[in-house]
Amino acid sequence: MTDPTALRRAEAVRRFNRFYTKHVGVLDERVQRNEFSLTEVRVMQELAGSRTQTAAALTRNLGLDSGYLSRLLAGFERRDLITRSPSEVDARQSLLALTAAGYAAYEPLDAAGVAEVSAVLARLTDGSQERLIGAMMLIERLLDERQRNSMVRLRAPRAGDYGWLVHRQAQLFASGHGWDHTFEGLLAQRVAEFAQAHDPQRETCWIAEQEGIVVGSALLATVSETIADVRMLYVEPDMQRLGIGTQLLNECMRFARSAGYARLSITTESALHDARRLFDHVGFARASAVPGQRFGQKLVIERWERDL
Repeated sequence: MTDPTALRRAEAVRRFNRFYTKHVGVLDERVQRNEFSLTEVRVMQELAGSRTQTAAALTRNLGLDSGYLSRLLAGFERRDLITRSPSEVDARQSLLALTAAGYAAYEPLDAAGVAEVSAVLARLTDGSQERLIGAMMLIERLLDERQRNSMVRLRAPRAGDYGWLVHRQAQLFASGHGWDHTFEGLLAQRVAEFAQAHDPQRETCWIAEQEGIVVGSALLATVSETIADVRMLYVEPDMQRLGIGTQLLNECMRFARSAGYARLSITTESALHDARRLFDHVGFARASAVPGQRFGQKLVIERWERDL
């Protein structure tokens, strides 16, 4: 590999993998000093968490060889740790579930695992624990397609969210479009004005969140008695084209109608093709386009509007 950036990133992932494997291995060694192997405990954990599973689902979720899993499950059956019952959905599959003996064998292992991890977390402050958990959830979302497609909910901002939105959007536009610090200054000014003095009956902000991680936002601010403006609209790059932007704009339109506005507006730049397609998709039309020098670039600033 000759690309220095790609090489640096690959080495960083490999370094983290070595660290994580070593760290988790130490935890597993301490906790799993019993009659069950680590893989057996993982299978029991899956069954305990979902009550019933198929062998195919266990193979997929745990990344196990189907033949190895079949032998493992046969051993569980001999020890009366699991039961099999016919699947009503697919006659070729059997539903697996832990027996009372299976739960009795698993629960002390689960308690020991929780105690060991809790002891590790106890060395960190509450804030550091939350940062660690957030980083783990982010890794899971970025690498697991199933996590990427899990439910996204909209919520009100919490402490720190406004600052995060400024930080994250400034990062994205700097790295993706070369916009300079003046864009961050504009974001900070708008957020400060909104956070300090917005009218909750006429203005609002939504945070799009997936599994505890911020993946998008939209802010609705008053322009006049009849016009509201959508600001701070963004969706994380890896989460785009999943309907989150549409969800945010639809919520903006719903709130604006209930607040008595007659028109909604939003500002973008002509090179932001995905944003323009989104606006067109939900019924906005371009009202103006003004070329100029902004944020360290030659841009064409567009204003899009739609009646409510």
